[in-house]
Amino acid sequence: MTDCSDAGRGERRLTVIHVRQYEGDAEVMFVESARIYRLPRRNPAYASVLDVLHAAVASGRPVMVRFDAPNGEQIEWAGETRNGD
Repeated sequence: MTDCSDAGRGERRLTVIHVRQYEGDAEVMFVESARIYRLPRRNPAYASVLDVLHAAVASGRPVMVRFDAPNGEQIEWAGETRNGD
């Protein structure tokens, strides 16, 4: 079962289902939530986080996602889940 509880600064293990890119921020949707989340273009790691999110859509594997705050909607970072997560 996927753990959607907020931990620390809002880091969660989530399954990406869709990423929409516009001229500004990217919008990201996850299986576990009906909300639309944002990856701000001003994020210094924008390109690498976007690559992780697109790869997650293609593979169907969950990723760890850190938000700006618990229950926040702004994505700060995303990366592969650790073994056992």
